[in-house]
Amino acid sequence: MTKLNLVLLAALLFCALATVTSTHHARKHFVDLENEQSRKKQIEVEWGQLQLEQSTWAKHALVETMAVRQLGMHAPDPRRLTFVAPAALPPVPATPVPGTAPAAPAAAVQKAAQ
Repeated sequence: MTKLNLVLLAALLFCALATVTSTHHARKHFVDLENEQSRKKQIEVEWGQLQLEQSTWAKHALVETMAVRQLGMHAPDPRRLTFVAPAALPPVPATPVPGTAPAAPAAAVQKAAQ
């Protein structure tokens, strides 16, 4: 009977220590979770501030003012502008629609038109 009581006491002490250790780890992980959630909120606030700052810096008027004041840039004289027309693109051949007769060659179409 004494051996049984000692084994049960040892099992009880082991379970008690395991419970204390498990509770300690759970609380520690909960504190870590709280800290990380707080850090996440701080990062989200910082992200919002950075987006606002980016939109402010990207405004056309601000960019133009900085280009004129800091870089000495200016718009070119309209009389010196040259506009270039895009080159003519070759015609795109028509693709046949499935279930229809094949299209006639381009040479045959041109001869028929003459």
